[in-house]
Amino acid sequence: MTIAQPGLITSMRPSAILWDNDGVLVDTEVVYFEATRAVLAAAGYELAEREFVEMSLRLGRSTFELVSDRFDAEEIEAMRLRRNRDYHDAVTRGVRVNPGVRECLEALRDQMRMGIVTGSRRDHFEAMHRTSGLMPYFEFALTHDEYERSKPHPEPYLTAVERYGLDPRSCVVVEDSERGVRSAAAAGLRCIAIPNALTRNGDFSVATLVLDDVSALPAALDSIEL
Repeated sequence: MTIAQPGLITSMRPSAILWDNDGVLVDTEVVYFEATRAVLAAAGYELAEREFVEMSLRLGRSTFELVSDRFDAEEIEAMRLRRNRDYHDAVTRGVRVNPGVRECLEALRDQMRMGIVTGSRRDHFEAMHRTSGLMPYFEFALTHDEYERSKPHPEPYLTAVERYGLDPRSCVVVEDSERGVRSAAAAGLRCIAIPNALTRNGDFSVATLVLDDVSALPAALDSIEL
């Protein structure tokens, strides 16, 4: 699989948007952090928010690496499974759709193709969206089970472009984290970053635009040069 390159600049508006899920559409990054922190606390390690942000949201690595010198692989896997179960239970009870997301999706639904490219597992993703009401807006959702290398590697976005027949020259990605923006940029895609409280201190220098709020997205799309 080769890395796509941006095409020539034209005056076209984007014809497709690839949305990140966690932290962009739904407020689940905090839920994931709390589930991870609880499991590590039970094992005697107090996970700080800054450690979670650095490992998970900036580098795309497992926070369980922080205790790899204290526990063997079997013990760490048991903690990971317990965290995944607790997180699944939490999102099954319902997730918070981020402010302005529904209105933005409604404004864009008839104007362009929209899909989701997420690092979530399929079972977690389906559990959180049973009650979100967001899925009718999207043509597809690509989850972690469908590619090998996670963001910030470009594979998730390259897979989406290839599988769904998208023109990378007319695609725009919407991300909230540094690793997500780096993944999109490495795939040759333009990316609009909308940081949240957990990710706002990330390095978004490779993003095409950085917005304060998703409500600004429809107008911002008109300023993207393709």
